Amino acid sequence: MSQANASPSIEWDFGTAYELFASLHVLHHPGHFGLRPSWAAGVRSRIPPAERKFMEEMFPILGVPLQWLHDLPAPKDAISALWALKQIPPAQRMIHLQKLDKPAHEGATAEETAKFKQFHETLLRITSERAWKPEDVDFFVKIFRHKNEGVKREAIERALSWWSRPEEMGEIMFSALQAYYQAFFEEEEKRVLPYLRAGLDRAQALATRLPLNELFLELSQGVQLGDEFIASKFVFAPAFWTTPLIFFEKLDADTQLIVFGTRPADVSAVPGETIPDGLVRSLKALADPTRLKILFYLSRESLTPSELARKLQLRAPTVIHHLNDLRLASLVELSMEHGEKRYAIRQQALGATFDNLSAFLQGSSEE
Repeated sequence: MSQANASPSIEWDFGTAYELFASLHVLHHPGHFGLRPSWAAGVRSRIPPAERKFMEEMFPILGVPLQWLHDLPAPKDAISALWALKQIPPAQRMIHLQKLDKPAHEGATAEETAKFKQFHETLLRITSERAWKPEDVDFFVKIFRHKNEGVKREAIERALSWWSRPEEMGEIMFSALQAYYQAFFEEEEKRVLPYLRAGLDRAQALATRLPLNELFLELSQGVQLGDEFIASKFVFAPAFWTTPLIFFEKLDADTQLIVFGTRPADVSAVPGETIPDGLVRSLKALADPTRLKILFYLSRESLTPSELARKLQLRAPTVIHHLNDLRLASLVELSMEHGEKRYAIRQQALGATFDNLSAFLQGSSEE
């Protein structure tokens, strides 16, 4: 893929406020990130029932508020994020978090601008009129179907019901974040902070010797810098919980924010767990015969899910499921070609898996 600007500039952002929201996102989508759903449910159970119910009804259709987090002043830790949120009137909190008052960036296509406008105008109308319509649900069902996210109609209805009560939604959102911070994230923030700092230091060192396309591939653990990321400025921010996946958002016509994973291969996302989940994901991915066949084909050429489905004589959704597991294990590279995903094997990741297994087996034993 080509990059429009020969030498885009790179900036860095840092703060555990990203992790506050990212960890909550992961806890509400544990399977997508390779975590045990029962463990994630156990963490969520520490939050009081009313706040927990709100989060479980809202987070399946909410993303991490990347632009709001980027715009926070230093130090961008959890406490300063909560303080900033408290200063916003309750009825406006979710509007600010989701940046509903922000216009589409100038570089967006006509189709993207139209969807962006309808998305924002629909939520703003619901908060203003204190009611949602069946056609609003239809619109969001199409949005999430397009994103290939299995969000049910009933979940969207529950979420829109909250949007129709903006003051109550703003109050309980803040209360829920406070409760989560006190119940779990206050200690978790201390645990992940050194990894975030080390990950940022490593990324900045890599940036001094790698061109942008190679830096992007390394930090994203397998995503190639394609046309969908074209920008004249990149802002990179480290995250722990989302590893190895990236979050990204166009901040404006010229600026692309990339939140990249920094959790080391020998560290588990689960506090206190001695077996690194990255190693477990890789070994599980390699233990499946269909995924081994996929890697066999990808070791010879890059292929789309449709091309793999024909070779394997499987349905495309089945192949996509296996590819998602391989991507989560960082064993494949991902690029976009004419709007379709194309995959290739990451040979260095295979070698790293066996190195990590050897290092684990040679490490200190548990008593």
